[in-house]
Amino acid sequence: MPESIELTLAHSPDPDDAFMWWPLVGLGESGPRIDTAGFKFELIMDDIESLNQNAESRRYDVTAVSVAHYPRIRSDYIFTACGASIGDGYGPKLIAPSGTALDSIRTRMPVIAVPGERTTALACARLMLGPTMRWEAMPFDQIEDAVESGAYEAGVVIHEGQLTCETRGFVILADLGAWWRDTRHLILPLGGNVAARDLEKRVGPGTLARLSGVLRASVAYAMANRAESLAWALKFGRGINAAQADQFVEMYVNSWTLDFGDDGQMAVQRFLDEAHHARLVPSPGMVDFARPETAGESEVDCGATV
Repeated sequence: MPESIELTLAHSPDPDDAFMWWPLVGLGESGPRIDTAGFKFELIMDDIESLNQNAESRRYDVTAVSVAHYPRIRSDYIFTACGASIGDGYGPKLIAPSGTALDSIRTRMPVIAVPGERTTALACARLMLGPTMRWEAMPFDQIEDAVESGAYEAGVVIHEGQLTCETRGFVILADLGAWWRDTRHLILPLGGNVAARDLEKRVGPGTLARLSGVLRASVAYAMANRAESLAWALKFGRGINAAQADQFVEMYVNSWTLDFGDDGQMAVQRFLDEAHHARLVPSPGMVDFARPETAGESEVDCGATV
Protein backbone atom coordinates (compact mmCIF):
# COMPACT_ATOMS: atom_id res chain seq x y z
CA MET A 1 0.00 0.00 0.00
CA PRO A 2 1.34 3.50 -0.84
CA GLU A 3 2.80 5.43 2.05
CA SER A 4 0.53 8.41 1.33
CA ILE A 5 -2.75 8.21 -0.56
CA GLU A 6 -3.80 11.56 -1.98
CA LEU A 7 -7.55 12.19 -2.09
CA THR A 8 -9.65 15.15 -3.12
CA LEU A 9 -12.49 16.04 -0.77
CA ALA A 10 -14.96 18.62 -2.04
CA HIS A 11 -17.49 20.40 0.13
CA SER A 12 -19.71 23.43 0.06
CA PRO A 13 -18.30 26.70 1.45
CA ASP A 14 -20.66 27.03 4.39
CA PRO A 15 -20.02 27.02 8.11
CA ASP A 16 -21.10 23.43 8.81
CA ASP A 17 -18.88 21.80 6.16
CA ALA A 18 -15.92 24.04 7.00
CA PHE A 19 -16.46 23.20 10.67
CA MET A 20 -16.22 19.44 10.26
CA TRP A 21 -13.49 18.93 7.65
CA TRP A 22 -10.70 21.33 8.65
CA PRO A 23 -9.08 18.79 11.04
CA LEU A 24 -8.20 16.69 7.98
CA VAL A 25 -5.64 19.30 6.89
CA GLY A 26 -5.25 21.63 9.86
CA LEU A 27 -4.99 25.40 9.73
CA GLY A 28 -2.08 27.16 8.10
CA GLU A 29 1.05 25.06 8.44
CA SER A 30 -0.20 23.09 11.42
CA GLY A 31 -0.98 19.89 9.50
CA PRO A 32 -3.82 17.47 10.21
CA ARG A 33 -5.19 17.40 13.74
CA ILE A 34 -6.08 13.71 13.54
CA ASP A 35 -4.50 10.49 12.35
CA THR A 36 -5.48 10.38 8.67
CA ALA A 37 -4.54 6.70 8.29
CA GLY A 38 -2.25 7.31 5.34
CA PHE A 39 -4.63 9.59 3.46
CA LYS A 40 -3.55 13.07 2.41
CA PHE A 41 -6.54 15.30 1.70
CA GLU A 42 -6.89 18.23 -0.65
CA LEU A 43 -9.96 20.22 0.39
CA ILE A 44 -11.92 21.90 -2.42
CA MET A 45 -14.88 24.22 -1.96
CA ASP A 46 -17.73 24.80 -4.40
CA ASP A 47 -21.46 25.43 -4.24
CA ILE A 48 -23.65 22.36 -3.82
CA GLU A 49 -25.14 22.39 -7.31
CA SER A 50 -21.65 22.51 -8.84
CA LEU A 51 -20.64 19.61 -6.60
CA ASN A 52 -23.68 17.67 -7.79
CA GLN A 53 -22.70 18.32 -11.40
CA ASN A 54 -19.08 17.35 -10.82
CA ALA A 55 -20.14 14.10 -9.19
CA GLU A 56 -21.67 13.09 -12.52
CA SER A 57 -18.18 13.16 -14.06
CA ARG A 58 -16.56 11.51 -11.00
CA ARG A 59 -14.31 14.54 -10.55
CA TYR A 60 -13.60 14.09 -6.83
CA ASP A 61 -12.71 11.12 -4.65
CA VAL A 62 -14.96 12.31 -1.83
CA THR A 63 -17.63 14.97 -2.19
CA ALA A 64 -20.70 16.48 -0.65
CA VAL A 65 -23.85 15.95 -2.71
CA SER A 66 -27.54 16.59 -2.35
CA VAL A 67 -29.33 13.47 -1.15
CA ALA A 68 -31.81 13.90 -4.02
CA HIS A 69 -28.96 13.61 -6.52
CA TYR A 70 -27.66 10.32 -5.19
CA PRO A 71 -29.69 7.97 -7.45
CA ARG A 72 -27.99 9.52 -10.49
CA ILE A 73 -24.48 8.80 -9.19
CA ARG A 74 -24.97 5.67 -7.08
CA SER A 75 -23.05 3.44 -9.52
CA ASP A 76 -19.91 5.54 -8.93
CA TYR A 77 -20.30 6.70 -5.32
CA ILE A 78 -21.42 5.34 -1.97
CA PHE A 79 -22.65 7.37 1.00
CA THR A 80 -20.19 7.52 3.87
CA ALA A 81 -21.92 7.01 7.20
CA CYS A 82 -20.34 10.27 8.40
CA GLY A 83 -20.87 13.77 7.02
CA ALA A 84 -24.62 14.15 6.59
CA SER A 85 -26.64 17.36 6.83
CA ILE A 86 -29.99 16.43 8.33
CA GLY A 87 -32.84 18.68 9.41
CA ASP A 88 -34.78 17.57 12.48
CA GLY A 89 -37.98 19.53 11.93
CA TYR A 90 -36.22 22.28 10.00
CA GLY A 91 -34.66 22.73 6.59
CA PRO A 92 -34.82 24.83 3.42
CA LYS A 93 -37.49 27.48 3.48
CA LEU A 94 -40.01 28.65 0.90
CA ILE A 95 -40.00 32.43 1.23
CA ALA A 96 -41.88 35.33 -0.33
CA PRO A 97 -42.37 39.06 0.23
CA SER A 98 -44.42 40.03 3.27
CA GLY A 99 -48.14 39.68 2.67
CA THR A 100 -47.88 36.63 0.44
CA ALA A 101 -49.86 33.53 1.44
CA LEU A 102 -48.96 29.90 0.73
CA ASP A 103 -52.47 29.25 -0.61
CA SER A 104 -51.93 31.98 -3.19
CA ILE A 105 -48.71 30.33 -4.35
CA ARG A 106 -50.43 26.94 -4.52
CA THR A 107 -53.33 28.34 -6.53
CA ARG A 108 -51.44 30.51 -9.03
CA MET A 109 -48.17 28.52 -9.00
CA PRO A 110 -45.79 31.27 -10.19
CA VAL A 111 -42.23 30.38 -11.16
CA ILE A 112 -40.25 29.80 -7.96
CA ALA A 113 -36.50 30.48 -7.69
CA VAL A 114 -34.65 27.37 -6.45
CA PRO A 115 -30.98 26.62 -5.61
CA GLY A 116 -30.23 24.09 -8.35
CA GLU A 117 -32.14 21.45 -10.27
CA ARG A 118 -30.34 18.57 -8.53
CA THR A 119 -30.89 19.74 -4.96
CA THR A 120 -32.90 18.12 -2.21
CA ALA A 121 -34.46 21.53 -1.59
CA LEU A 122 -36.08 21.46 -5.03
CA ALA A 123 -37.15 17.82 -4.78
CA CYS A 124 -38.77 18.42 -1.39
CA ALA A 125 -40.52 21.58 -2.62
CA ARG A 126 -41.90 19.63 -5.58
CA LEU A 127 -43.15 16.89 -3.27
CA MET A 128 -44.91 19.51 -1.15
CA LEU A 129 -46.36 21.66 -3.93
CA GLY A 130 -47.09 18.87 -6.37
CA PRO A 131 -46.57 18.27 -10.09
CA THR A 132 -47.78 21.71 -11.17
CA MET A 133 -44.89 23.48 -9.42
CA ARG A 134 -42.92 25.71 -11.79
CA TRP A 135 -39.35 26.58 -10.95
CA GLU A 136 -36.13 28.10 -12.20
CA ALA A 137 -32.69 27.25 -10.87
CA MET A 138 -30.11 29.87 -9.93
CA PRO A 139 -27.12 30.22 -7.59
CA PHE A 140 -28.36 29.83 -4.01
CA ASP A 141 -26.90 33.17 -2.90
CA GLN A 142 -28.90 35.11 -5.52
CA ILE A 143 -32.36 33.87 -4.57
CA GLU A 144 -33.20 36.41 -1.87
CA ASP A 145 -32.16 39.30 -4.11
CA ALA A 146 -34.20 37.86 -6.99
CA VAL A 147 -37.33 37.62 -4.84
CA GLU A 148 -36.74 41.02 -3.28
CA SER A 149 -36.42 42.61 -6.72
CA GLY A 150 -39.77 41.18 -7.80
CA ALA A 151 -38.27 38.98 -10.50
CA TYR A 152 -39.79 36.00 -8.67
CA GLU A 153 -42.76 35.85 -6.32
CA ALA A 154 -41.18 33.17 -4.13
CA GLY A 155 -37.94 31.29 -3.64
CA VAL A 156 -36.43 28.38 -1.76
CA VAL A 157 -33.48 29.35 0.44
CA ILE A 158 -30.77 27.11 1.86
CA HIS A 159 -27.60 27.61 3.93
CA GLU A 160 -27.52 30.89 5.89
CA GLY A 161 -30.66 32.12 4.14
CA GLN A 162 -32.60 29.86 6.49
CA LEU A 163 -31.50 32.12 9.37
CA THR A 164 -31.46 35.53 7.71
CA CYS A 165 -34.51 35.55 5.43
CA GLU A 166 -36.92 37.02 7.99
CA THR A 167 -34.52 39.84 8.88
CA ARG A 168 -34.69 40.89 5.22
CA GLY A 169 -38.46 41.21 5.46
CA PHE A 170 -39.49 37.93 3.84
CA VAL A 171 -42.27 35.73 5.15
CA ILE A 172 -41.61 32.01 5.49
CA LEU A 173 -44.42 30.27 3.64
CA ALA A 174 -43.18 26.80 4.56
CA ASP A 175 -40.25 25.19 6.29
CA LEU A 176 -39.66 22.07 4.21
CA GLY A 177 -38.04 20.21 7.10
CA ALA A 178 -41.01 20.91 9.34
CA TRP A 179 -43.43 19.89 6.58
CA TRP A 180 -41.57 16.60 6.09
CA ARG A 181 -41.55 15.83 9.81
CA ASP A 182 -45.23 16.73 10.23
CA THR A 183 -46.35 14.64 7.26
CA ARG A 184 -43.88 11.71 7.39
CA HIS A 185 -42.72 11.84 11.01
CA LEU A 186 -39.11 11.61 9.85
CA ILE A 187 -35.98 13.73 9.84
CA LEU A 188 -35.17 15.30 6.46
CA PRO A 189 -31.86 14.16 4.89
CA LEU A 190 -30.63 17.13 2.89
CA GLY A 191 -27.00 16.49 2.02
CA GLY A 192 -24.61 13.61 2.32
CA ASN A 193 -20.96 12.81 1.90
CA VAL A 194 -20.05 10.24 -0.76
CA ALA A 195 -16.85 8.38 -1.66
CA ALA A 196 -15.85 6.85 -4.97
CA ARG A 197 -16.63 3.13 -5.01
CA ASP A 198 -13.54 2.37 -7.08
CA LEU A 199 -11.27 3.37 -4.20
CA GLU A 200 -11.47 -0.26 -3.13
CA LYS A 201 -9.82 -1.27 -6.42
CA ARG A 202 -7.50 1.71 -6.72
CA VAL A 203 -6.12 1.59 -3.19
CA GLY A 204 -7.06 -1.80 -1.81
CA PRO A 205 -9.73 -3.73 0.07
CA GLY A 206 -10.97 -2.01 3.22
CA THR A 207 -10.24 1.49 1.89
CA LEU A 208 -13.83 2.73 2.22
CA ALA A 209 -14.10 1.52 5.79
CA ARG A 210 -10.76 3.13 6.72
CA LEU A 211 -11.73 6.36 4.98
CA SER A 212 -15.07 6.44 6.77
CA GLY A 213 -13.26 6.10 10.08
CA VAL A 214 -11.01 9.06 9.28
CA LEU A 215 -13.97 11.22 8.28
CA ARG A 216 -15.76 10.36 11.50
CA ALA A 217 -12.64 11.24 13.48
CA SER A 218 -12.52 14.64 11.77
CA VAL A 219 -16.09 15.48 12.73
CA ALA A 220 -15.57 14.19 16.26
CA TYR A 221 -12.43 16.31 16.67
CA ALA A 222 -14.21 19.40 15.37
CA MET A 223 -17.10 18.87 17.78
CA ALA A 224 -14.74 18.30 20.71
CA ASN A 225 -12.82 21.50 19.84
CA ARG A 226 -15.85 23.62 19.14
CA ALA A 227 -14.43 27.08 19.80
CA GLU A 228 -11.54 26.66 17.38
CA SER A 229 -13.79 25.00 14.80
CA LEU A 230 -16.38 27.78 15.03
CA ALA A 231 -13.71 30.46 14.60
CA TRP A 232 -12.74 28.81 11.33
CA ALA A 233 -16.33 28.15 10.26
CA LEU A 234 -17.29 31.80 10.74
CA LYS A 235 -15.01 32.73 7.84
CA PHE A 236 -17.54 31.02 5.55
CA GLY A 237 -20.71 32.47 7.07
CA ARG A 238 -21.93 34.91 4.43
CA GLY A 239 -23.54 37.82 6.25
CA ILE A 240 -24.01 36.07 9.59
CA ASN A 241 -22.47 36.80 12.97
CA ALA A 242 -20.77 34.46 15.41
CA ALA A 243 -24.00 33.59 17.22
CA GLN A 244 -25.73 32.74 13.96
CA ALA A 245 -22.77 30.64 12.80
CA ASP A 246 -22.94 28.78 16.10
CA GLN A 247 -26.68 28.23 15.57
CA PHE A 248 -26.19 27.02 12.00
CA VAL A 249 -23.49 24.55 13.01
CA GLU A 250 -25.69 23.33 15.87
CA MET A 251 -28.43 22.64 13.33
CA TYR A 252 -26.35 20.68 10.85
CA VAL A 253 -23.41 19.15 12.72
CA ASN A 254 -24.96 16.71 15.15
CA SER A 255 -25.23 13.03 16.03
CA TRP A 256 -26.50 12.20 12.53
CA THR A 257 -23.46 13.94 11.08
CA LEU A 258 -21.24 11.52 12.99
CA ASP A 259 -23.32 8.60 11.71
CA PHE A 260 -26.55 8.45 9.70
CA GLY A 261 -27.70 5.73 12.08
CA ASP A 262 -30.85 3.70 11.56
CA ASP A 263 -33.11 6.78 11.59
CA GLY A 264 -30.97 8.61 9.06
CA GLN A 265 -30.68 5.63 6.74
CA MET A 266 -34.42 5.04 6.85
CA ALA A 267 -35.07 8.71 6.16
CA VAL A 268 -32.77 8.66 3.12
CA GLN A 269 -34.45 5.56 1.72
CA ARG A 270 -37.95 6.91 2.33
CA PHE A 271 -37.21 10.31 0.79
CA LEU A 272 -35.62 8.84 -2.32
CA ASP A 273 -38.35 6.24 -2.73
CA GLU A 274 -41.02 8.96 -2.57
CA ALA A 275 -39.10 11.20 -4.95
CA HIS A 276 -38.77 8.30 -7.38
CA HIS A 277 -42.49 7.48 -7.10
CA ALA A 278 -43.20 11.13 -7.95
CA ARG A 279 -40.87 10.79 -10.97
CA LEU A 280 -38.42 13.34 -9.62
CA VAL A 281 -35.36 11.06 -9.44
CA PRO A 282 -34.29 7.69 -10.86
CA SER A 283 -34.82 4.58 -8.76
CA PRO A 284 -32.45 4.65 -5.77
CA GLY A 285 -32.55 0.89 -5.27
CA MET A 286 -31.42 -0.13 -1.80
CA VAL A 287 -29.23 2.72 -0.58
CA ASP A 288 -25.92 1.57 0.91
CA PHE A 289 -23.48 3.23 3.29
CA ALA A 290 -19.74 2.85 3.88
CA ARG A 291 -18.92 2.96 7.57
CA PRO A 292 -15.91 2.46 9.83
CA GLU A 293 -15.15 -1.20 10.30
CA THR A 294 -15.48 -2.51 13.84
CA ALA A 295 -15.51 -5.95 15.32
CA GLY A 296 -18.34 -7.95 13.84
CA GLU A 297 -19.28 -5.24 11.36
CA SER A 298 -18.60 -5.24 7.63
CA GLU A 299 -17.33 -2.22 5.75
CA VAL A 300 -20.55 -1.60 3.81
CA ASP A 301 -24.04 -1.47 5.24
CA CYS A 302 -26.55 -2.30 2.55
CA GLY A 303 -29.04 0.21 3.82
CA ALA A 304 -32.19 0.29 5.86
CA THR A 305 -35.42 -1.40 4.99
CA VAL A 306 -38.55 0.70 4.99
